[in-house]
Amino acid sequence: MRLLLFAFILLLGFTSCAQSRKEKQAASSSTAAQQTPVSRDSLSVATFAGGCFWCTEEAAEKLKGVHEVISGYTGGSTKNPTYEQVTTGLTGHAEAVQIYYDPQVVSYQTLLEAFFAAHDPTTLNRQGPDEGTQYRSAIFYRTPEEKAQIDAYLQKLNATRAFQAPIVTEVAALKEFYPAEEEHQDFYRHNPNNPYMRAVSTPKVEKFKKQMEGKLKDGQ
Repeated sequence: MRLLLFAFILLLGFTSCAQSRKEKQAASSSTAAQQTPVSRDSLSVATFAGGCFWCTEEAAEKLKGVHEVISGYTGGSTKNPTYEQVTTGLTGHAEAVQIYYDPQVVSYQTLLEAFFAAHDPTTLNRQGPDEGTQYRSAIFYRTPEEKAQIDAYLQKLNATRAFQAPIVTEVAALKEFYPAEEEHQDFYRHNPNNPYMRAVSTPKVEKFKKQMEGKLKDGQ
């Protein structure tokens, strides 16, 4: 089914996430700047990779208790990688998001649930039309407690057969997170008519909203 969808998108002339980014992009300001300022020092941080970070960022932004989401790169070996380097798949990085959240409002467990609702964790190094290790499913933990929660939740998902195919999500300790270029921040909200947004990202975000109903910010 995914192959048929991909062929249909190509037939209509839509480009992949990576191809679409080569078009001229308007610089965007962070969504967090539009909210009441909150010191990052007072917030907890979580890092997830679930394919194209345009969509992953937008989904995370909708959750109650999330104050800021930064798109970037992690899990690789190259220091300060650029988008062009990451898209080659040679740096080892994954497109990821760093989520700054209030643990009194949203728990790490809820973030895990949202992560698995926002993408397909059963496709190895691929999300929809985007293929390569940079689009892999991965969770990067900071503490032993986070890893224990991740392992327990994965065990539950597998035991209940929550997905029709085996989960291939990578679980690794966070080493370094590099923010992506400014034009990639809040891209979804600033480019609603982008062909990739309309064909791939918007359907994923709408599905996410239905699955996380009751845990979203007002008006989302």
